Amino acid sequence: MRTLTIVGASLAGLYAARELRAQGFDGRLVIVGDEPHRPYDRPPLSKDFLTGRADEDRLVLADDEETTELDAEWLLGTRARGLDVRGRTVLLDDGRTVSTDGVVIATGASARRLPGDSLGGVHTLRTLDDARALRDELAGGPRQVVVIGGGFIGAETASSCAALGHTVTVVEAAALPLVPQLGAEMAFVCAALHRRGGVDLVTGTGVAGLRGTVSVTGVELADGRTVPADVVIVGIGTTPNTGWLAGSTLALHDGVLCDDGCATALPQVVAVGDVARVGGTRAEHWTSATEQPRVAVANLLAGRTLDTVRSLPYFWSDQYGARIQFAGRRQDGDTVRLTEGELTDGAPAEGGFLARYERDGRTTAVLSVDRPRPFMRARREIAREEGRMRSAAL
Repeated sequence: MRTLTIVGASLAGLYAARELRAQGFDGRLVIVGDEPHRPYDRPPLSKDFLTGRADEDRLVLADDEETTELDAEWLLGTRARGLDVRGRTVLLDDGRTVSTDGVVIATGASARRLPGDSLGGVHTLRTLDDARALRDELAGGPRQVVVIGGGFIGAETASSCAALGHTVTVVEAAALPLVPQLGAEMAFVCAALHRRGGVDLVTGTGVAGLRGTVSVTGVELADGRTVPADVVIVGIGTTPNTGWLAGSTLALHDGVLCDDGCATALPQVVAVGDVARVGGTRAEHWTSATEQPRVAVANLLAGRTLDTVRSLPYFWSDQYGARIQFAGRRQDGDTVRLTEGELTDGAPAEGGFLARYERDGRTTAVLSVDRPRPFMRARREIAREEGRMRSAAL
């Protein structure tokens, strides 16, 4: 292969470029990105960047030296609009085309939006430009902030807004935030962090609409209540960026369908990161975006699936001064056991805690609040056990 193209210039795309060079590809490398920015780190956007503790220089993922060493053609501020598989061509929205022998799809995902969110004061938080706009607005003095959605982005953004001195309400349609990830018992514990941080948490009701004419003035809830708002942050999940692949014959269903090795059904096309549904799962986590490219690139260069992704699911979140870490494969029905630390009035006590999820006598997952070292030991233990089980199954 003489030319390879990475479509997507964020975290997963950068890691794919690194892997291509590390694994010996010395041909032409083209990186297409719809944002005008070089690859940057997204997790700080809702935390240190929003609160002003980190500037944009701290977000950069590749310095000038590494960028030079990658020896890539960067086509930034340019959106891909199609993939011509027969012609082995990536079509760009400015009319240009890139002839290529292989493609890494790393186009990520976009924030879901609400009807009426074109009102002034309504934000999503996914990109650097999103974060810039929100930070500028929050700098204008105390605001009544409503965060719609109690997932990780919503919780982290609410935490940052509270730290900046704003009045914050989080609206979550489910009975508790983070139930799919943590289960009801531990979701209840983590929900207590909102209360401890001085944030009002409204659960069990959805959003009927936004009020306002030019700028937002309130959020109308499905139960008839209205929450006053000067600023609304919509954090209701994401949609994988697959629209540009329509007509390419790639299988698409909430992402690009891939086998366990990130390979699609089309020769010389792989997918990584938030846009990739690998082995039936689309994982929107930093670790997936950094671990999948090694396997995907190896299989792309080989022309077939030689390796598969075996990493243990892992994510973390910083909220209200607490570091939440989770690893493993929790299922409904798992027993949760607190093995370190304790709870006070349903919230993590000082020093945090470690909880293990157990099924059939073995640990399936682990959750930690402010217990990083015990968490890492438990995470390695679960990964080793999974490795032994895979070896025994072969």
